[in-house]
Amino acid sequence: MPLTPRHNHLLAALPEQAFERLKGDLELVTLPLGKALYESGDALRHVYFPTDSIISLLYVMENGASAEISVVGNEGLVGIAVFMGGESTPSRAIVQSAGHAYRLPGQRLKDEFNRHGELLVLMLRYTQALITQMAQTAVCNRHHSIDQQLCRWLLLSLDRLQSDHVRMTQELIANMLGVRREGVTDAAGKLQRLGIIEYSRGHIKVLDRKRLEALSCECYEVVRRETERLLPYLPLRTPTGQQED
Repeated sequence: MPLTPRHNHLLAALPEQAFERLKGDLELVTLPLGKALYESGDALRHVYFPTDSIISLLYVMENGASAEISVVGNEGLVGIAVFMGGESTPSRAIVQSAGHAYRLPGQRLKDEFNRHGELLVLMLRYTQALITQMAQTAVCNRHHSIDQQLCRWLLLSLDRLQSDHVRMTQELIANMLGVRREGVTDAAGKLQRLGIIEYSRGHIKVLDRKRLEALSCECYEVVRRETERLLPYLPLRTPTGQQED
């Protein structure tokens, strides 16, 4: 099925008039794995609305160590600093799962935001959901085991994809979580021995999502419920692993 802007749920939720004003400036771009959409401190000239890709927002330390603070997929956009007034951010945006996104000049989004209409409300509610994810990620990284963090990370990723497959090496997952690769190897090995995932050469297939949710900490469910409350139009998966109608 050909991709359209409506494959991004934020764009799909816009009223027709607002969508028509933006449609002519939306450009479909291919996002290969590992591509940096922006680096720390860059001026954000575009925002990205993912369709079938996932973007990780990372903070990078002076020594090169990094940790993921949130993931963005077809439920949202990358580049909230554009309409929040900051124009730049200390985070780094990296393609975690290859795919596509619709790119929009930042000024066009600001113009529509400043109309104080439906897009403004939608962007602010999305930003609150994103802040919740960031806060919960910080708590999770501090208080929960690598096993639980990996389960949370896999579930958040699956919610933003159309399948139960995630393409990601253990080294990259370790960089996202800010932990040692050996910790991810051990955690992934446990899940594989339990028959919950199948892992081979950077390809993770989730075999039993229900058990994955049971082994995750409460952080995934907190983020899911808050996102569902703030953005009720999203076709999020239910706790049983099925897509809601």
